Amino acid sequence: MAKPQKRYVCQACGSATSKWAGQCADCAEWNTLVEEVAAAATPFQAKHNLQSGGRAIQLSGLNTDIALPDRMASGIAELDRALGGGFVEGSATLIGGDPGIGKSTLLLQAAARIAERGLSVAYVSGEEAADQVRLRARRLGLGHAPVQLAAATSVRDILTTVGQGTPPALLIIDSIQTMHSDLIEGAPGTVSQVRASAQELIRFAKERGTALVLVGHVTKDGAIAGPRVLEHMVDTVLAFEGERSHLYRILRAVKNRFGGTDEIGVFAMQAEGLTEVGNPSSLFLTQRDENVTGTVVFPALEGTRPVLVEVQALTVRLASGATPRRAVVGWDSPRLSMVLAVLEARCGLSFSACEVYLNIAGGYRVQDPAADLAVAAALVSALSERPVPADAVAFGEIALSGEIRPVAHAPLRMREAAKLGFTRALTPAAQAGEGSALTLSSFRNLGSFVEYLLGKSA
Repeated sequence: MAKPQKRYVCQACGSATSKWAGQCADCAEWNTLVEEVAAAATPFQAKHNLQSGGRAIQLSGLNTDIALPDRMASGIAELDRALGGGFVEGSATLIGGDPGIGKSTLLLQAAARIAERGLSVAYVSGEEAADQVRLRARRLGLGHAPVQLAAATSVRDILTTVGQGTPPALLIIDSIQTMHSDLIEGAPGTVSQVRASAQELIRFAKERGTALVLVGHVTKDGAIAGPRVLEHMVDTVLAFEGERSHLYRILRAVKNRFGGTDEIGVFAMQAEGLTEVGNPSSLFLTQRDENVTGTVVFPALEGTRPVLVEVQALTVRLASGATPRRAVVGWDSPRLSMVLAVLEARCGLSFSACEVYLNIAGGYRVQDPAADLAVAAALVSALSERPVPADAVAFGEIALSGEIRPVAHAPLRMREAAKLGFTRALTPAAQAGEGSALTLSSFRNLGSFVEYLLGKSA
């Protein structure tokens, strides 16, 4: 009989090696190699040819008529928006987020609303006892919802239970890192256990038509813990973002095989749980009665949803010889350095003797490149102490040459700004002809834009 081979698997990146080491050679993480026993290799397996002996599969044309997948609405409009319309039968969804951000609360609310419509819902918790889940449901006012609860970590026990009779329409596993498969050696949460447990659960969902939701832990860097292949195995990946010190939560679709990506759902954490925010712009705009220097409103775009946020900048003059500081919250720090360099090289503005602080109000995280022009406007306003008109929004991408480039979906951004009472828009010149209810001021390059802000041109 062949002797089992030992191998060491990194719990951070999943790479395998035959010898133990203190540091993983692939991801450079320390103390992450864990011993696992690999399957024994036999001479038959080594010589076996996989090109014959299998079952012939049926191939079909790309133009074969198929029906659109049935969706199961969760009853929470913002969650359905991120999912692309609701849960799909037989799909697997992975939702990750920081501890305490509200993943379990959101899923419990969705499970209760689906169960109240007469559908079968099973909620399996591997971290809490069933009574703890019941207590949370009572605090949320969901104590009478007909959701089936269980506290278990064995994948075999879970699949045996839900496989009896009619399978549930929705199965929630909280969380996948606590699940354990007796076919694999190792503690729950290891790379092999997470991969094997997820594979068995997803196979059950595909075969029985159950919508499966897996809750995933995240690392200190914000990535979902476990093997990266877990995100490839599921159909949809949702990231729950936000700071516990802030009111809002954003549910972002990172991957969606049944809908668009980069769609977001916005929630507010209240005493009664997570509530939907129909107008997200109200969370990120500061109410002010007079013009303030260093503040500009930017119409960001998340998927198909425009969100107005406020860009705040502050510059502080330093004594000669001091090293200036650059601090950014909610935006890309290298992007700020690029905008400052273009302002100095192309417009003659000097920030070398100033500390620069940039903040996106409300704790929002901006990834849209169209924010360049709004950031530049906030910086110029803070440096010159000349406020940008409070009824204006700004958007556009800045090139290293100083050119202001057009951005996508400008009419959608301006329509949202008009809804909230803004009357002017500072835009790239290439988008001057796009219809809008706003008064447009268009600029071809950053130099003319800075002259406009400083009052040197009409």
